[in-house]
Amino acid sequence: MPGVVLAGTASGVGKTVATLAVCRALEREGKTPVAAKAGPDFVDPSHHATVLGRPSRTLDPWLAGETGVRRAYARGADDGDVCVVEGTMGLYDSDVSTAAVAAALDLPVILVVDASAGIESVAATALGFQQYADRADYDVDVVGLLAARARGGRHERGIRDAVAGLRYVGRTPPLDGLELPSRHLGADLGDESPIREETLDAAARGIRTDRLVDVARPPNLDTTPSLRAADETGARIAVAADDAFRFVYPSTRDRLRGRGVVEQFSPLAGDPIPDCDAVYLPGGYPERHAAALAASPTLDELRAHAAEGLAVFGECGGTMVLGESLSTDDGEYEMAGVLPVETRMRDRLVGLDHVGVRATRDTLIAPAGETRRGHEYHFSSATAASDARFAFEMVRGAGVDGANDGLTEYRTLGTFAHFHPGSDAFDYLLETV
Repeated sequence: MPGVVLAGTASGVGKTVATLAVCRALEREGKTPVAAKAGPDFVDPSHHATVLGRPSRTLDPWLAGETGVRRAYARGADDGDVCVVEGTMGLYDSDVSTAAVAAALDLPVILVVDASAGIESVAATALGFQQYADRADYDVDVVGLLAARARGGRHERGIRDAVAGLRYVGRTPPLDGLELPSRHLGADLGDESPIREETLDAAARGIRTDRLVDVARPPNLDTTPSLRAADETGARIAVAADDAFRFVYPSTRDRLRGRGVVEQFSPLAGDPIPDCDAVYLPGGYPERHAAALAASPTLDELRAHAAEGLAVFGECGGTMVLGESLSTDDGEYEMAGVLPVETRMRDRLVGLDHVGVRATRDTLIAPAGETRRGHEYHFSSATAASDARFAFEMVRGAGVDGANDGLTEYRTLGTFAHFHPGSDAFDYLLETV
């Protein structure tokens, strides 16, 4: 499946809108586009999935390694005939950058530049990014420019004429309704605040699909399928799935279903916990539903099952629900009380990083001595009890207290880190429960 990377000059330049507009334009030309996201983000892929009706793959070399990135891209090839990869931050920013993803796949890069207040300077910026590739640590091929928030007429012509040396593939206009609403964890999810169809159609009209398809090319996929991923375990995993528990990578769903039996349930709806070998509480927005969760009989059942020794794994929001209490601007709410920790929502980021954790004892997702890679992004802080036990020491990132992550009690494990199946966390869970 040929593909192309839409990389920004910085965060906030309009990459997500550009990705959606490109995908819509390709659809109107009879193509079946697949979207993907460089980096560990959950929010932008939700907009891709809402517009396309297909999952958006996560491509992150830290979480999954270069081999995992290639495998994730290859799995997406079953869903379409051209892939549009949205970058993260600026093209070269971070040690786990969009450039690293483009290099791992050997895909061409189209630079998304905010053109709302420039003409020649837009071209100069794009050409500078192209030339900087010679100094980058990655083999990056910047081939084109997409002008974000650009007007038509003289404005567009000026940019197009000035950018000699790069393929001009079109623009997204400065239309009302093209900005994604934001809140404390970034933009709203795709099904919460979708871009109106007519607005997206209008944005797609500025995309030169012929030029975009011309520069797209097949990736370098010199890898083999994971034999381990096809090995069924028979483990039954109960996965919380509702508006409070929404942050699950498509590759995680694939791996759990491919190697085990998945039963979904909704703590918000008060569902009973299905008969299972392990419970998985992914991250999400429990703080937005704290009152409903506090009143849910599911949390009482979760507390009882955990005390009886059922394996329970919570990530970030899931860990918050497994704790003693959750405090928001609306008050303090009692949670499941499985883990000896209290969490409180803050008005600033508390943890934001790719993380590495080393197991100091045997856990549900790693044996003692092994490391796992993940990602943290949360506005909550945690106060653990003085006798709380941790399963991981931080190699990189903040964790629960700056030095540790992985609160453990009974056979329950709660982390602030989110994990990807490329880290082996979910394979180990399936194989050991």
